[in-house]
Amino acid sequence: MRIHPFLGAFKGEISQIPADKSISHRCAIFSLLSDGTSEILGFLRAEDTMHSLQIAQKLGAKVQIDGDLIKITPPKKIAEPNEILECGNSGTSIRLFLGLLASCEGFYVLSGDKYLNSRPMKRVCEPLSKVGAKFDGRMDGDFAPISVRGRKLDYFEYESPISSAQVKTAMILAALNSNGCKFSEPELSRDHSERLLLGMGADLEICGFETKVKPLKKPLEPIIMEVPGDPSSAFFYAVLAAITPNSKILLKNILLNKTRIEAFKILAQMGAKVQITETSSKYETIGDILVEYAPLSPVNVETNISWMIDEAPALAIAFAFANGKSQLKNAKELHVKECDRISVMVSGLKAAGIEAQELEDGFIITGGKPKFAKIEPHGDHRIAMSFAILGTACGMEIENGECYKTSFPNFAEILRNLGVEIED
Repeated sequence: MRIHPFLGAFKGEISQIPADKSISHRCAIFSLLSDGTSEILGFLRAEDTMHSLQIAQKLGAKVQIDGDLIKITPPKKIAEPNEILECGNSGTSIRLFLGLLASCEGFYVLSGDKYLNSRPMKRVCEPLSKVGAKFDGRMDGDFAPISVRGRKLDYFEYESPISSAQVKTAMILAALNSNGCKFSEPELSRDHSERLLLGMGADLEICGFETKVKPLKKPLEPIIMEVPGDPSSAFFYAVLAAITPNSKILLKNILLNKTRIEAFKILAQMGAKVQITETSSKYETIGDILVEYAPLSPVNVETNISWMIDEAPALAIAFAFANGKSQLKNAKELHVKECDRISVMVSGLKAAGIEAQELEDGFIITGGKPKFAKIEPHGDHRIAMSFAILGTACGMEIENGECYKTSFPNFAEILRNLGVEIED
């Protein structure tokens, strides 16, 4: 994928931001715990989320697709599949299903692409193994392909050493389908699972960073919802507006959950004009985000890092345009995403002429004038899209850049509509 420098300014609105990825995954997976047909309007049709939907089908769910509406009717009992459950590049799919299936009678095997199969799974498997789950996989069960022999698990209490919505959700799903649990984390990670499960009738008690889960006494209610726009996807265009002189963009119908818009607040701290307007709330708060260019100042980011792990690569691009030295810390989790995002972002920025330093838990970036470069995103969709945004200022060639389609199929189309020239 080649991005040509964009020399103009733009003003407009975007209402085609894809549906939220995190919520779409959860709709597909949580529907298996209900006793009726879930109706999901606007489910994200991207590679990652479609893997979750296809796995639900392989486990016995009936899926009907009618335009923008997807209906998911769960089986009376989760079926033992006669094939591998393919997760593609999706860490959410594999980790959440590991939690759910650990508590379901049967034998299951999950695998993914070469990138997913190099990501750690012990963070889910190890605590569940201690209460009766049986996993087997490469490197003593840390890497997929990984098998699960499910059973009803014992009650457990677990203090997670990391704040991870994937780990938290896996534990909650395993506990709901077994004998309950008490789960805590160092700081609040994304809370979509808790909100959605409470809306479905699950018995959860949430106090600060601790969640108490009581086992299901009956199936949950089906999900009836329209999935709002993904703020992590919208953030790429927020950064584009913030770094392009005389530009302004209105992002419509975006999820405004406080654990998902932290990066927008950081952009505002840097000096960009950011205005957030709430329009509705049911399962989640939804609204519009207006972002307008302004000269950016450097910033140090050290808190609420779990709220912006997906936005960190694009935030690094904003850092590259600030008038000074910006720093992101306490972000070790970036090492084990689709790729080592710290190392890959720093290397790419250096190639583009930006002064960047890799830290053990983040990076330091000094703003400057970027230049054309060739970038390898290592299969990470967010790395590819971040350097595409940088490329609007200086030109960029991104090898295997089509990996953006795993989460954002119309990313390039929206850029073209704003006037950016892209060669696939």
